[in-house]
Formats: sequence, C-alpha cells, structure tokens
Amino acid sequence: MAALLVISGCSTSKNTSQSRWWHSFNARYNTYYNGSMAYIEGYIEKEQSNKDNFTELLPLFAVANKNSREIGKSNFERTIEKCEKAIKIHSIKRRPVWDKKRKKTERDISWLNRHEYNPFLWKAWLLMGKAQFQEGKFEEASSTFSYMSKLYAEQPPIYGKARAWLARCYTELGWIYDAEDVITKMRRDSMDWRAVGEWNCTYADYYLKQGRFEEAIPYLRNVIKRETRKIQKAREWFIMGQICNSCNKKKDAYKAYRKVISLNPPYELEFNARIAQTEAMTVCSTKQMVNKLKHMAFSDKNREYLDQIYYAIGNIYISQKDTINATIAYEKGAKMSMRNGIEKGVLLLHLGNIYWEKEKFSDARRCYSEAIGLLDKERNDYEQLSERSKILDELVPYTDAVDLQDSLQSLAKMSESERNNIIDKKIYILKKKQKEARIDSLTEATERMTQGRGNVDNNYSQMADVNQPGSTNIANDTWYFYNPLAISNGKETFQKQWGKRENVDDWQRINKTIVKADYTDNDNKKDNDSIIIDNKKPDSKEKIVNDPYKREYYLGSIPMTDEQLNASNMTIEDGLFNSGVIFKDKLGNMKLSEKYLTRLANNYKDFKKMPDVYYHLFLLYSGIGNKTMANKYLSMLQRDFPKNEWTELLSDPYYAENAKYGVHIEDSLYAATYDAFKINDLEVVKKNSELSKSRFPMGYNRDKFLFIDGLRQLNEGDVIGCIKNMKDILEKYPKSGISEMAGMIVKGVNNGRKLHGGKLDIGDIWNRRNLVLEKDSDSNIVKTFTNERDVNFMFMLVYKSDTLNENQLLYDIAKYNFSNYLVRNFDINIIEDSGLRRMEIGGFRNYDEALQYARKLYSDKPVSKELNKCRNIIISENNIQLLGKKFSYNDYDNFYEKYFAPLKITAQPLLIDPEPIDPDKQMQEQEIMKEKDQKEKKPQKNEDNFYDDLEKILNE
Repeated sequence: MAALLVISGCSTSKNTSQSRWWHSFNARYNTYYNGSMAYIEGYIEKEQSNKDNFTELLPLFAVANKNSREIGKSNFERTIEKCEKAIKIHSIKRRPVWDKKRKKTERDISWLNRHEYNPFLWKAWLLMGKAQFQEGKFEEASSTFSYMSKLYAEQPPIYGKARAWLARCYTELGWIYDAEDVITKMRRDSMDWRAVGEWNCTYADYYLKQGRFEEAIPYLRNVIKRETRKIQKAREWFIMGQICNSCNKKKDAYKAYRKVISLNPPYELEFNARIAQTEAMTVCSTKQMVNKLKHMAFSDKNREYLDQIYYAIGNIYISQKDTINATIAYEKGAKMSMRNGIEKGVLLLHLGNIYWEKEKFSDARRCYSEAIGLLDKERNDYEQLSERSKILDELVPYTDAVDLQDSLQSLAKMSESERNNIIDKKIYILKKKQKEARIDSLTEATERMTQGRGNVDNNYSQMADVNQPGSTNIANDTWYFYNPLAISNGKETFQKQWGKRENVDDWQRINKTIVKADYTDNDNKKDNDSIIIDNKKPDSKEKIVNDPYKREYYLGSIPMTDEQLNASNMTIEDGLFNSGVIFKDKLGNMKLSEKYLTRLANNYKDFKKMPDVYYHLFLLYSGIGNKTMANKYLSMLQRDFPKNEWTELLSDPYYAENAKYGVHIEDSLYAATYDAFKINDLEVVKKNSELSKSRFPMGYNRDKFLFIDGLRQLNEGDVIGCIKNMKDILEKYPKSGISEMAGMIVKGVNNGRKLHGGKLDIGDIWNRRNLVLEKDSDSNIVKTFTNERDVNFMFMLVYKSDTLNENQLLYDIAKYNFSNYLVRNFDINIIEDSGLRRMEIGGFRNYDEALQYARKLYSDKPVSKELNKCRNIIISENNIQLLGKKFSYNDYDNFYEKYFAPLKITAQPLLIDPEPIDPDKQMQEQEIMKEKDQKEKKPQKNEDNFYDDLEKILNE
C-alpha cells in the first residue's frame, strides 16, 4: 500500500519535491544510463575505426569525415531512443504549488519560470543532441539544441552548453552565418564558467572551418588541456601542428608533431606525424631529415607507406628548389606505392604539376590521369586538375605523334649500323625492365605465400604469366586501372584498330544527330570515318612481326619509302596544327603555339589546312601585339587564298569592330531577331538573318539564326528553303542544342511527311500551334473545327502550372460534382500541353449540357475564386484534337464566338437525368482509355515537348 502511495505521488502531473526526486532518480539510473553506455561504445568505435586523410587539414571531430559517419550508428540510435524515452516518461512541465504566505525571491521567480522541473533531464536532452551530432544528423541535432536552449533559457550553465553545441552543428552544416550569429550573441552575454569547455571546442572548430588559424590556436590549446582521450588528444596535437605550419610557425609545428609521437598513438597517426615533421623542419636539417626518411623506408612496418615517405623526401627537395631530385623521389614513391589511395593521388598531383611547369606534357598527362581517380572531387584543386587532364588528353596524342615521327624520320636518315645499334639498345632496356618487373612480381608472390595471403596455385599462375614474353603483368597492381602499362597498351591497341576517337558516347557513329546523313556525299563519309580508314587490311607483305624483342618490330615503323615518308609527314602536319591551336586557345602558351605553327607554315607548304594556319598565326601575333608578323600572315592569306572564308572575314571593314565588340553586337542582333520572331514580324527576321549571314558568318548564334529563318520561310510557304536551313544546321553545327530539333524536321520530310504550320508564336502560349508533320495519305484527319452541337462535349479549365494550387482546384471541382450531380458521372483528367495544364471535365452529351454546367459552376462562390485564374473553354471532343496543334487557343475562341456564342440553349435543367449506360460504348471507351494511357506513358517529343525544348534553347 505504501509503495502504491509513493508511485501515485510521483506522477509527472504533480510537481513536488518527492516527484522531482523520483523522476530524476529513475531517469538517471534507468533509461539515461543505458543510453550513455551506448553512446560511449559508439564513440569509442568511431574513434578507433576512423580513417583520416592526412594530406589535408584534419577535422576536429571524426564525424566530419564522410566515410566515418556510419561508424557507431547503431549505438547512437540506441542512445537517441533511450533519451527520447527518458524525456517522454520523466518530463515534469507542471508548475509547483506555491505557498502564498511565503514571499518570492529573485531565485524563486527564476525557478518558477522554468519550463522543465526534472533537475536531471537536461542531461538526457544534451546526450540526445550529441548522439545525433555523432551520427552526422546535424540538422536534427541543431533542432534539439535549439529547443533545449529555449527550454533551459533560465539556467545559464545548461543554456550555454546548448548554444555551444548549436553553433557547432551550424558550423558542420556549413551555415556560417547562423553559427556566427549564435557566437556573436553569446559573446555579448555573460557566459557561465561551466560552459567554457564546450565553447572552447566550438570556437576552435569554427575558426578552423573558416581558415582563421591564428585565432583558432589559443582555443585549440584549451581544448587539448581538457581532453582526456589519448587518441583524440593526439589528433588535436596533429591539427595544432598543421595549423602552426600553415601560419609559418615551424618550431611550434615541429613541437606539436613531437607531442603526437610522445602520446604513443596508433601507428598510422604516429607515422604521419613523423612525415609531417619534415615539412616543419629548418633549412639546416635538410640532409639529416632525408637520411632519416630513407632509413624509415627500409623498415618493414613502413612498407605500405613508401609513397608517403618518398613524397616527404620530394617535399624536402622542393623546399630547396631542387626539382630534379624531387621528381626522382616522387616517381619512386608512385612506383612503390601499394595502397593506391589518396596519398598516392596527392603525390601524383604534385609530380604532374612539376612536369606541367617544365612543359613535359606527356608525363604530366600520365600523372594527372591516374591522380584524378584517386582524389576526392571536393578538393579545392580538383577542378584545376580535371581541366588540365582534359586538355592534356586532347593535346598529348598530337605532340607524341610529332615526337615519334620526328624520331622515326631521324632513324631513317641514319646508316644501317647506327640504326641497328639504337634499336638493339632499345631492346636491351626493354628486356632489363621486363626482368626487373619479373623479379618484383616473384618477390611479391613469395611474400604472399609466406604470409598466407591468397591461394598458392594462383600465385604460381601469376609467376607463370610473368615469365611469358608478351605478358603485360609488369606492375605490382592487380587491377587493370592501377596498371599504367596495361592502360597504355590498351590505348595503343584501340588506336591501332579504331583510330583516334573523341571520348564521347556513340563514338562509332559518323552522324550522331537524329537524322540519317542520306544527303551527304558517300565519298565524304569514307574520308571522315576513321574506322573505314584504319580497318583497311594490310597486304601480306606489309605484315609486321609483333615480337618487341626483334629488330623487325621497329624497322617496320620507320618510314624508309617515299610512300611511308609522306604518311609520316601527314601525321606530323596534323599533330603540329592541332597542337599549335590547343597551345594558343586552351593553354594560352603562345611560345609553344608559335613554335609549332611556324614550323608547319615554313616546312609543310602543301598542308591542306594552310589557310587555317595563317589565320591562327595572325590571331597569335595580334594577341601578343606583334603587328608586323600579324600583317605578314594576313598578306600571305590574302595572296595565296583570296576566296577563303578566313580571308573574307579578316578583309571585312568591320573586322576590327567585330573583334572588339562582335560578341555583344551579335547577341543584341539575335535578341532583336528573336523578339521579332515571337511577335511574327517576319520582315525583321529576314533582314536580321541576312545581316547575320554577311557580317557574322561564324558567329556564336549562327545556328539559331538559321533555325529561326528556316521557320520564317516555313511560315511563308517556302518548305524547300526551310529544309535547306535545317540541313545546314546538321552539317555545320552537329553538336548544337538546336540540331536535334532540326533533325526532327528533316527526318519527317525524308520519311514522306509534309510540313504545315501557320503562325509560330513562341512568346504567346495562347497563339501556339505545334509544328505538325503529316503524311499525305492521312485523309481521315479532321482539317478544321466543326460546329456540331449534338455531339460529346467537354468543359476545360486551362492555366499555367505555377499560377494556382492545382490540387486544391481538383479537390474543389470533385467536391462540387459529387455534391450537385449525384446521378451523373463526370470524368476529370489533367493534361500537360506545352507549358499549359488542362483540367478536362467530360461526360456532356451536347453543347447545351456543357454550357449549363459552366454557368452553374461559376455561380458557386467557393469554387469561382480559383476559376478566375483559369481560361474556360467549352469544346467538342472532335475539335479538341486540333487544339494547340493545327489551331491555337485564340483561333478556337474566334471560332466559338462566331458559331457557338450566339446559340440559345434550353432553360430546362439537363443534368438531373442519369446518364444511360451503353455496354458497347462502355467497352469501347475502356479500350480508348487504355490506348490513351499507353500513349501518355510514351510522350512524342516532336509534338508534346517540342515548344518547351525549343523555347529553352532559343532563350539561352
């Protein structure tokens, strides 16, 4: 009985000292205890399993590493569950009964103004928010701490802790403005001493995220002093070393890394601290640190970290501006890397940058190509890496081709003995590399067998593969994409079989547009298709021995005959031209561009693209301000190629103005032309299109001018002229966004369909008509509107999707129909129509029923509010097939005003009689609906979405 009295007296609906003690005790030693244990387990699991990226600034909290967020998730979820249960069961919100005889002090008033009276429950709130934070759910955690700061606003210690964690959540979310707002307000108020520890951590994290390292240092020192976990303290000292090094405080950084080592942390952290010490060393200790790192490289436990060791050695040489030894160290680190992780990616990035600066683009490409797959896309320098890699992928095949052909031609000019000596030396080096690779592979296989890794039979098979002369299993890496030699051999094999192909989808197709290139010349197709060229089967006399250890393998590539020399020269010409243009336009390296293009202009006079060479040399010298040389090549262009398009362009009296303001002038001209096209001012369209052709024949918007002018010709009945413009777009601008539209039109004509359209006003959606391609044999299609009155009609509401609440309108109409027409079943369908939405209400047996329905609907005030935002249309099911296609909405309005508006309808209510059920008609309608559903699942792009895509492209 006493127990029952105690329990009943401890309900959360009562607020007494006894109930507060009871719920505080139970919350602490029941649900909260289990939740705190789960939190500790999850925290330790995350601490031990976290993998940091030591090539970048470490985050203060392990949860900031995206790959570590899932660690300990189950434990943190259990913590959240227990805390929620504690709050739900033990929260006391009811205010206590106050003895009115007793005078209230300030402390009493503060206590009575609380929102939560369980003295322990704030710890459950705090623990729940921390668990959400550690789980990576920063938004949920911020909501928890925000609510907690309001709940405990009258208790400064708890309020300060909650605000500190709230600012921490905002910082991790990247909401810097919100975090700064919380921090500023907290600084303005007095902070309770019990919340200082949380705020030190918050300030440190905030300044680290902002890159304000000088301001972060004192707060981070305070965090380290309070830290009790050894692993976390070691991480914090490592961060201290990183930011001190960034602030050029080398001695402090060195001491910080030494602190890391003294804490005996996990080996990976200790190792990276030792490596980081090399970046913080003084100049006088260079030789000592290099020797120390080399000694580390000989240790077996550092075998997996060789890439980082040699990266550190390379960094030391870089600090001494010794790029030769730095390159050697980086190359050795890349070769000996076993992990193929971020560390190797950073090493390759730095190595590639050295080659880039030295203009060794082939080596730079090799490094960048491998690094781009190992580094995180969120790195600050990733965009530059990606851009350089793309440019080099385009450039290097041309520069390598020039270098190769130059070398082969040099060999061709040598005596036979000299040539054979060079080839024998090449074979000797190849054999030596093969032998070294075989030894490395055998060593690795032996170690695997000794350590019990893998299957012994597989190791023997690997050794057998290595011993084969033609084996490509030279690198230590087992995966294809980690084997540079395998990748190189694959690329060479591909180019031998298919030629040089751009890295795009559908690379085997000549014309990637929707139109088959039936109108192009067959000879041109053969010339343009490298597959046809490269797949010509060589004669048996031209077969080359495929053994790279034989002289014949190399002799077959040397241009000894006039025919081979001409083919070699053509390769050089192509490489020089494309390299020169890429150097000028994409790299801005005018020196190398001049070198390649002038060599081409001086030594290869028969080059078929010589006008282009003169033009680019003119632009090059004009760009660097050398007017004498620019005028020289302009004169050569005018003299040797008077009718070339470049000659006409440069001889244009407006050339100087176009070069300076041409882009803006052409953009303005196109904008005016497009505006004229939208209002159907076809004379202005024609005039501006002719001006574009004469003054801006290679303008940025030339393809759009062709398209708009083609549509103008279509409106004027010149179908042939329209098709000609569309074909010009496909031939000259195949990659243009508008080429697909042009392809649809040409394809329809080639398939025997005919064009008709009338007005094509893209600006006014109520005047739109889809561009229709009809077959001549389609005689059953209705050609014009009909004024039949006693056929099936429907009432439509037409609107733009963003002008009203469509769901609310649908609900109002459905409710109205159900309330007013119990005996009739009106179907409601919503149709997408080229930027418009149509709500179709069907089931009317004639025009009179539809009009009566519309009048009564608009008299209903609740519904009429939304109806005022729509355009209402009463139309027969036959006429709706033409709406928006052959005829516009405004066309139908004119037709309606002429034929239907004057009609008088009966005053007798027509919608009160039930609709008769016709079984045959019902089955027929079901079949029609099935076909309709199937069509809606596969919308026809050339009709339904034509104008949406067209307007988007033309507006760009």
